Amino acid sequence: MELSGGEILIQFLKDEGVEYVFGYPGGSVLHIYDALYGQDELKHILVRHEQAATHAADGYARATGKPGVVLVTSGPGATNAVTGIATAFMDSIPMVVITGQVPTPVIGSDAFQEVDSIGITRPCVKHNFLVKDINKLADTLKKAFYIASTGRPGPVVVDIPKDVTDPMVKIPYSYPKKVEMRSYNPVIKGHSIQIKRAADMILSAKRPMIYSGGGVVLSNASAELRAFTRLLGYPITQTLMGLGAYPASDKQNVGMLGMHGTYEANMAMHECDVLIAIGARFDDRVTGKLAEFCPTARIVHIDIDPASISKNVKVDVPIVGDVKLVLEDLIKLLQESSVKPDESAKTKWWGQIDEWRSKQCLEYDRQSDVIKPQFVIETLSKLTGSGDTYVTSDVGQHQMWAAQYFQFDEPRRWINSGGLGTMGFGLPSAMGVQLAYPDATVACVTGEGSIQMCIQEMSTCKQYGLPIKIINLNNRYLGMVRQWQEFSYEERYSMSYMEALPDFQKLTEAFGHVGMKIEKRSDVEGALKEALALKDRLVFLDFITDRKENVYPMIEAGKAHHEMRMAADRELS
Repeated sequence: MELSGGEILIQFLKDEGVEYVFGYPGGSVLHIYDALYGQDELKHILVRHEQAATHAADGYARATGKPGVVLVTSGPGATNAVTGIATAFMDSIPMVVITGQVPTPVIGSDAFQEVDSIGITRPCVKHNFLVKDINKLADTLKKAFYIASTGRPGPVVVDIPKDVTDPMVKIPYSYPKKVEMRSYNPVIKGHSIQIKRAADMILSAKRPMIYSGGGVVLSNASAELRAFTRLLGYPITQTLMGLGAYPASDKQNVGMLGMHGTYEANMAMHECDVLIAIGARFDDRVTGKLAEFCPTARIVHIDIDPASISKNVKVDVPIVGDVKLVLEDLIKLLQESSVKPDESAKTKWWGQIDEWRSKQCLEYDRQSDVIKPQFVIETLSKLTGSGDTYVTSDVGQHQMWAAQYFQFDEPRRWINSGGLGTMGFGLPSAMGVQLAYPDATVACVTGEGSIQMCIQEMSTCKQYGLPIKIINLNNRYLGMVRQWQEFSYEERYSMSYMEALPDFQKLTEAFGHVGMKIEKRSDVEGALKEALALKDRLVFLDFITDRKENVYPMIEAGKAHHEMRMAADRELS
């Protein structure tokens, strides 16, 4: 079978089992788009901005575990995609981004729509390729998918000059079933001696804490994490990216930790004597003040990426390997061991945790006539059921309230930009999730600031019939910016107030969808029920919420886990 470069690309994606390509055409990729024409096996989703293409592919990847695929043109097409590429890179999301490039002979001449895509993306990709030879195209694509989805996942960029896809140049094509890369061979099996050391340390704990992150979700190790945690009877906390890997409703779960984590989770971290970190990277939003992070703890750290071990926090027992496989080995060792956890110490420890829990750190004013954003999320959680609903979010206060008040009991249901904190992520990522699971309820929790960054994608939703429910917590502020300005800048609200907002209800209707505006607390549940009942329509619910509600608890910059602000002008330590 002789194919052109454009045809090779399309045929390869089919052979690789790719379901959707998210993209936007332009000059450098027109040969590829011509090869795409006339077939329906590989579905192309035409977004309204290249940033949305990457976010949609990202959402698809987070929900399914399969690499998301993006196709954009050269120049501004590639640069518009960079924010989404960096978003995926920070959260270790598998993605293959195919960028068009000017023809090989004019590379470096400042040709029309030429940028150095390889140089621009190098700091925010797992790897990137420039393909100058049609004979290497299929093998390079195979390497890209392999790199993106193995080891610690991440985005890979494949830059293809236009002449490589010339329809007049054809070569024999066969799908490359194997990948050989001498320089890339990720370790997935944990070292047996290290696992034995970890088991001994874990069983010796008097005040243990399990700290799990997004790596558990990425390696599909939720079942192993649950078995491990229940076998030991230890408390578990999860990062923003790890929510759902262990059920939020389970009594051993003490909630999310970190800057906006629960009082009990942060205090348990501060007081624990053995910390078991699983698929987490000790980022600054989790650790708080590094000098006072887990001051009395010995630390076990399990991670697929050796570069993450002792990068921010020095650990005592490092285990490099796939979380799923390491947990399987660890569970087997613990089951066979004659030593068991100290039940007396464990009972005492749980007593202390229950005392911290009694602070009820997530309580808020439930009698207010003004709509409290927490109440909207709680009601959404109650009405949808935590197991069967996918929730995407943008970034800011609404993101934290979604993490705190929606009960995630299953993995891959919580889709958000954790590492980069990308506003505009919520709606396009919801598109990717909805395409992956057409019959699922997909809710995008957002704010009036974030939603405007990719609001044009409501047009994409109309074209492809995506019945997403948009939950807009509208406080007329850039809420998280305003909160920091209140706490740290003596209430100087510099540029954090939105003075000219659109009528979201009318704007939604202009896009051909259903718009609602909700201003009374008593109307919240009814509006959500009505929206959820419209199974085949996108519904935008504009909730007019308390303008000055803050996210609590909060660890301010430079503070440690035990120095949380629990409510205005009141701290507990």
